[in-house]
This record gives sequence, C-alpha cells and structure tokens, in this order.
Amino acid sequence: MKTFIPKKEDIERKWYLIDAEEKILGRIASKIATILRGKHKPSYTQHLDTGDFVVVINANKVKVTGNKYNDKVYKSYSGYPGGLKERTFKEMMKKSPEKIIFSAVKGMLPKNKLGRKMLKKLKVYSGSEHLHAAQKLEKID
Repeated sequence: MKTFIPKKEDIERKWYLIDAEEKILGRIASKIATILRGKHKPSYTQHLDTGDFVVVINANKVKVTGNKYNDKVYKSYSGYPGGLKERTFKEMMKKSPEKIIFSAVKGMLPKNKLGRKMLKKLKVYSGSEHLHAAQKLEKID
C-alpha cells in the first residue's frame, strides 16, 4: 500500500461563496480557514496547498459575541517610535470591515510561505456585490 500525494496538476480548485450576514466572526473564520487549507478534501496534504478559493460577502454585517464590539482591539505597528495604532472592533467596522475577517482568518492559517499563499485565495467584500460572478460559486451556509 502506497501513500497518495497529489501533484500540483491533479489538484482541483473550487470556488465557494460565504455570506457573513448575521454570522459569528470566529465560527465563520474557522470554516474559511479549513476550506483555504483544503482540510475538507480527502486529498489533504500538510505540505501542499490543496485548498479552494473563498469569496466572502456582507463582511460589514458580521457579529461578535459578548462585549467584543466595544472591547476588541486591533493593533498595527509601523516600526517607528510612537507608530502603534490601536482601533476597536467598532472603528474597524466603520473604516474597513473586510480587514476584520481577513485578520481573523490569517490568525488561523500557518505562519509561513504556505499560509501566505493560502491567504491569497481569500476574497472579502463588505457588501453583497462581488467581482467573481464568472466563476461557478458553490454557496456554503
């Protein structure tokens, strides 16, 4: 019995559409990360990118539990003295709700070249309009 390792040519990539409206941020992010990694496929291999593309719409309508809406803080550091920026979840929802889902999924992927490659297959849109109508999208709840 031999172990099957898929080649790059053998990997089939599908496109999935996820509507984030009224969904909890962490639960939807873990589902997205699973699809991006390819763990939902029987041909999953740790050292290869076997995942699929994910299009997320209605990112501006995502929910969080508890008091995270006011207390959760996103930090970014420019590298310069005094360059630490802190924004709450509430401020991020007003300015760029796409970055909220993007950063939640990024935290659930590997922190290496493979994880960065997987993250490029994630497309997030704040409204219900998206640019991927030409791809055959499978809707996931």
